[in-house]
Amino acid sequence: MSDVHKTVQKWHASFKKATDFDSWGQLVEAIDEYQILARQLQKEVQATNSPDFTEEQKKTLGKIATCLEMRSTSLQCTQSKEEFKLEELKKLETIIKNILTYNKEFPFDVQPVPLRKILAPGEEENLELEEEEDAAAGAGSTEAFPPRAPGTLLPRLPSEPGMTLLTIKIEKIGLKDAGQCIDPYMTISVKDVNGVDVNPVQDTPVATRKEDTYIHFSVDIEIQRHVEKLPKGAAIFFEFKHYKPKKRFTSTKCFAFMELDEIKAGPIVIELYKKPTDFKRKKLQLLTKKPLYLHLQQTLHKDS
Repeated sequence: MSDVHKTVQKWHASFKKATDFDSWGQLVEAIDEYQILARQLQKEVQATNSPDFTEEQKKTLGKIATCLEMRSTSLQCTQSKEEFKLEELKKLETIIKNILTYNKEFPFDVQPVPLRKILAPGEEENLELEEEEDAAAGAGSTEAFPPRAPGTLLPRLPSEPGMTLLTIKIEKIGLKDAGQCIDPYMTISVKDVNGVDVNPVQDTPVATRKEDTYIHFSVDIEIQRHVEKLPKGAAIFFEFKHYKPKKRFTSTKCFAFMELDEIKAGPIVIELYKKPTDFKRKKLQLLTKKPLYLHLQQTLHKDS
């Protein structure tokens, strides 16, 4: 079986898993699965060098991602006017399963989610080289996109007996040019040992307070899985991003991460590493020799 068929099979299995959770009323798990699958489909749509799917198929995948996002939103906001029902979503199962041969009209009048522009590695490097003032080594994971929606932070999960939930307050980040960063925000993700998303990715709102070498966030992130259920070898990543007006894109400036054995109540200070973000944690280069770090505060919630 070819790789592309395996990919489609995997998507179909994820879709089935998500809709099963949804029909059983396990909404937290359903939202998780919908968002992870939507992200995987969007990545495929954005892959400029992917010969596996035609432009039409990519459009269809983008529309499926939109429907998954809409259903996820319906589950999160009970007051949502834009309700997208499970029965409607289930109509997409045959499309996702047969994406390689599907050639009918899409059943819903939706548009693919407006995509963040993810550049191919070569393009990234060229953009980076043009920027004399950006002396950071290597190409960043550059993204260009329309004005950002406010931070996509998710609420705390319901508590479960004997299980622990983690809230991480991002206090501040130390950077030598903190005052010059435009629209700075953080993207928080939980990745397994292979760098694959374990939870939905969250973005903080843009930080507005800067002083000296610090940008203050003072924002709580609710990790979307019980600590006991995080896979062995996983890590929590914090990517610091800011807008570059000359190039009209948002760039990752640096990143930090926390491994599972560092999860404990109280303050923690973690090192900053040079971009590009290395989710597999193989080639890490410290951003600076100066004592500048990411300052966090952890709170554990255990339902005894």
